[in-house]
Amino acid sequence: MKALGWWLIVVGTLRLASVWFGFFDIWALRLAVFSKTTVTEVHGRTFGTWTLLTCTLCYICAFNLENKPLYLATMEISNLSTVGIFAGMK
Repeated sequence: MKALGWWLIVVGTLRLASVWFGFFDIWALRLAVFSKTTVTEVHGRTFGTWTLLTCTLCYICAFNLENKPLYLATMEISNLSTVGIFAGMK
């Protein structure tokens, strides 16, 4: 379980970098991720907020792996399907 904690810290840190782009560097987000669609400041802040939420959940779970409800919330398949739905929209 120790490796899972470290993995969640790495994933949370990478998500934290995406939060920066969503809130403070929207041009980089437009060019790198959403180049084929119109992205406004509101879209960037929404992306940043969602990513900050998932980043925080990763960090909390990494330090509390024995907490089963928190673990299930972090690893739930529906979280992946929600991201997939939004990522697939063009």
